[in-house]
Amino acid sequence: MEAVFRGMWVIAYRDLLRFVQERARLISSFAMPLLFLVIFGAGFSRVIGNLTPGVDFIQFIYPGIIAMSVLMGSLMSGLSVVWDREFGFLREVLVAPLSRTGIVLGKAGGTALIALGQGLVMLVLAPFVGVTISPMMVLKLIPLLIIVSVSLSGLGILIASRMRSQQGFQMLVQIIIMPLVFLSGVFFPVNNVPAWLEVISKINPLTYGVDAIRQVFLGAELPAMVGSAGNPGYAIGVTVFGHTMSVLDDAMVIAALGIVLLTAAVWSFNKQE
Repeated sequence: MEAVFRGMWVIAYRDLLRFVQERARLISSFAMPLLFLVIFGAGFSRVIGNLTPGVDFIQFIYPGIIAMSVLMGSLMSGLSVVWDREFGFLREVLVAPLSRTGIVLGKAGGTALIALGQGLVMLVLAPFVGVTISPMMVLKLIPLLIIVSVSLSGLGILIASRMRSQQGFQMLVQIIIMPLVFLSGVFFPVNNVPAWLEVISKINPLTYGVDAIRQVFLGAELPAMVGSAGNPGYAIGVTVFGHTMSVLDDAMVIAALGIVLLTAAVWSFNKQE
């Protein structure tokens, strides 16, 4: 157990230190989410109008933009694994007296802290785009963002464990990110789409992260939306087999997925020579 915690601390600290020192990565990590916010928020808000009664388009997509920033930060956690492999550092880590389980969990932990920081920065920016937040909302979002980031970082680490070049990893991650984002309900309610698209969206793990964050943001306005739309699952609360998911339900789905992905990542690392 001591070896596991030692490996977690060493790897997490190294990844955090590298992220802080790389200013280009620090700045660029917010570029795409903010770009999507500007393009879809400012560009489409007048065209699309209100997706739900009393909630404008920017209010609707902003929780999804936060989930997107966490997703991108989490998946890119695997880039450091590929970088370490190319420069020979990973081999030194694997032969060191560190638990490989601790190495994977350290990567996930360091990534979770980075993604949490990115999410908190997006929360700071929320009032500037007309999205209301409160201290209680922030307290609810912090553990949720940690669960989402740790779970999705497992996917990034699992992919990276089998990649041999940074270019190949980045290309594969970009291919994965776009479908995950556009099929997660960031820009439209997944309960109000064609049946085939709804099924695909509800298989997407990010859908539950987006829904949970959106429920925290818009939960206070849910009674008004239910009364106006006549359908409690219309905008928030993904409906699965007739059951409308709560924040806790969403978090449990994401956590279960995270356990599976991290276990697979540990298994993959244990196969490394």
